[in-house]
Amino acid sequence: MREILGRRRGLLSQRDTGPDLLSAALTCATEWQWPVLPGVAADLRGRSRCCCPDPECTVPGAHPFDPGLLAASTDARMVRWWWTNRPAAPIVLATGGTAPCAVSLPALPAARALTALDRTGIRLGPVVASPTRWSILVKPYSMAQLGELLYAKDFVPGSLRFHGEGGYLALPPSETGRGTVRWERAPLPGSASPWVPDVEAVVDAVVDALTRTGVSAPEL
Repeated sequence: MREILGRRRGLLSQRDTGPDLLSAALTCATEWQWPVLPGVAADLRGRSRCCCPDPECTVPGAHPFDPGLLAASTDARMVRWWWTNRPAAPIVLATGGTAPCAVSLPALPAARALTALDRTGIRLGPVVASPTRWSILVKPYSMAQLGELLYAKDFVPGSLRFHGEGGYLALPPSETGRGTVRWERAPLPGSASPWVPDVEAVVDAVVDALTRTGVSAPEL
């Protein structure tokens, strides 16, 4: 009897988790035209561990593996098939192209950067937050554009990361080895593809926030 009840609890847990992730993945793919794919799960034996073959994985449960990043799709049938078979899989966004890119930084200076951007009247779009890092979604940019932008800076902290063409980002409501991924600033409900700012509009504020807080070394 215990085994039957345990099995039922497991199925209920999957049922509770699956539709939220499937619905969110479908919204990204079909309404916003953001290509997504399921990420590799965190190891159930230890949430800080990843199910991928890399024992030193630095983003456990928050990256693509099988399928690879190039499989990212906006096709509703493909998305439904993925999350029907893997209902708890994290949602991974393939950044660039038709999807936004992102600028990410540690959580504390990220909160200060958002305050600074609000103070100067700069409009922000969605912001993705994990327990350790926040990611500000921005319009797609080229590596040449980013290189020119960073070259003009006297100093670029090493904890600042850019998710551009060929990159990826875990989206809400994913559960990863680092914890829950959520919207710090959610897309407006009922809108078409969410509006995002140019990368130039946010870089000054995030560099200043990282410099002020002294977070210059890379943080996971």
